[in-house]
Amino acid sequence: MDLEVLSTPGHLISLAARGFARLSEARLKPLGFGVGHLPVLVALRDGRASTQRDLARFARIEQPPMAQMLARMERDGLIQRAPDPADGRSSRITLTEVAEARLPDAVAVLLNGNREVLRGFTDQEAGLLIALLTRLIANLDRIASVEVSPGTPMSEKAD
Repeated sequence: MDLEVLSTPGHLISLAARGFARLSEARLKPLGFGVGHLPVLVALRDGRASTQRDLARFARIEQPPMAQMLARMERDGLIQRAPDPADGRSSRITLTEVAEARLPDAVAVLLNGNREVLRGFTDQEAGLLIALLTRLIANLDRIASVEVSPGTPMSEKAD
């Protein structure tokens, strides 16, 4: 087996992401949140989205998993739905008072966790890491959005 694959950015980022997820889940659980809830909660709080479709787009996940997450969040008293006056087939989603009250603590927990894992990094290194990851995500989004016909050779798919 070629061990170099274990030193690739994709593998290392995957390990880091799983580590962040474990840390965040453990720290958010006492507040009644999961790490996947945070993009939804922030989007609702900031008014960036209020429908399932818009929340799925904002959180960069497909509709079916978003529907499942929203059902659990509603069950847990974090969100509420009301009919959309402009579209009877759609619902407007809002945060409950419980979620609004807990959200600042959740954000603080996540920011503290980030500070802990970046201990030993200079401010410049942390900023560079954020800039590089942001650029990497943009590249991944660009590649994923390229429509490729099934017969396109792999060498052309990477362009």
